[in-house]
Amino acid sequence: MFRFISATVAIAAFVLAGCNTVQGVGKDIEKGGEAIQKATK
Repeated sequence: MFRFISATVAIAAFVLAGCNTVQGVGKDIEKGGEAIQKATK
């Protein structure tokens, strides 16, 4: 039972960290696109 709980907590941590990472990359790409748009105007 303890192994199951430990595995569930570990998987949940990886999933949450992955979502946060993807969200951060999306924001960085968006800011990069905005900078390019400003430079071309």
